[in-house]
Amino acid sequence: MKKVYLIALGAAAILLTIALILALLGRGSQTDWLVVSGLLCLALVVRSFPAYASLSFTVLIVVAVAVATYHPEYLLTWGDFELKRLIVPLMQVIMFGMGTIMTTDDFVGVIKMPRGIIVGLLAHYVIMPGVGFALANVFNFPAEIAAGVVLIGCVPSGLASNVICYISRANVALSVSVTTVSTLLAPILTPSLMKLLAGQFVPVHFWDMMVEILKVVIIPIIIGVVLNTLFGAFMKRVKTLLPLVSMAAIICVVAVITATGRDKLLTMGVLLIISSLIHNLSGYLLGYWTGRLAGLDESSSRTVAIEVGMQNGGLASALALQMGKVGTTGLAPAIFGPLMNTTGSILDNYWRRRPPSGVGDADLKPEKKANAT
Repeated sequence: MKKVYLIALGAAAILLTIALILALLGRGSQTDWLVVSGLLCLALVVRSFPAYASLSFTVLIVVAVAVATYHPEYLLTWGDFELKRLIVPLMQVIMFGMGTIMTTDDFVGVIKMPRGIIVGLLAHYVIMPGVGFALANVFNFPAEIAAGVVLIGCVPSGLASNVICYISRANVALSVSVTTVSTLLAPILTPSLMKLLAGQFVPVHFWDMMVEILKVVIIPIIIGVVLNTLFGAFMKRVKTLLPLVSMAAIICVVAVITATGRDKLLTMGVLLIISSLIHNLSGYLLGYWTGRLAGLDESSSRTVAIEVGMQNGGLASALALQMGKVGTTGLAPAIFGPLMNTTGSILDNYWRRRPPSGVGDADLKPEKKANAT
């Protein structure tokens, strides 16, 4: 098996090097399948290292972005069907998957640790919208793109945050509770914050956005929780497939949004990447120190950092579609998602090697990992 990975590594190096040479020679249009094939080989190589295996998903997202950039025609329409119409149902599948792993214990956890949850929620819904608004103005983005930068700051915590918290030796129970509550509050807080902060850039219709969040997020989660409660044995078999389905759905959503906004992305891409990186890292940094200043322990402060820095980019993309601006307002969420997964993987590897005081390998039981994922 190691030979396969070595071959993949060599192939990735050769293909990407040839693509770089062609690009430097002004023949970038001929690099399409070289880049895509090279990145696919790289994803296989990354998968071979357990500590960095989660980054293979990020590389696959980059593959999707590359295909969408080189050949957007594949991802815009199939016959008379516009592929962007798949974004909402795909997000509903992802949210349904989230619901199937939730139990009544997740809601009981809210009662057990109110202080940490309040700190996490306040940090999340103050820091990320505020930083997003500041970046949109500092970078002087066009109005619809600026609205997308604010939008990614106004959505609830990302679904990957629970897994990142587990690997980072953070407080997983607190993470699940903050993700749950921030998601349940999203129908009110997200449109309110968008109206307040992004209303100067684009029209924001509060009730339309609220209904969309209920349709895309809350209803699928409730269905998942109900089915998990009533048909636990059957859902246990179904849940083994849902993570793969969710990852495939996220890749599809990013690819379609990238293809739709390709021309804008080519002109604003670098600035959007820089803006998204600042936004994401600010969430980690300010979230962590908010937790520490609020008197939370190291483990819980790590949780707040991750919950603040990791956003639900898929929901932001669905809301951009509802606004009729998926090719502009949807670009910042499309960039933030894979970037967030990359920085999150780096952060969890860093913190995993530095367990909080009093936490060792013996404290991390297998069942905790199962609950986290």
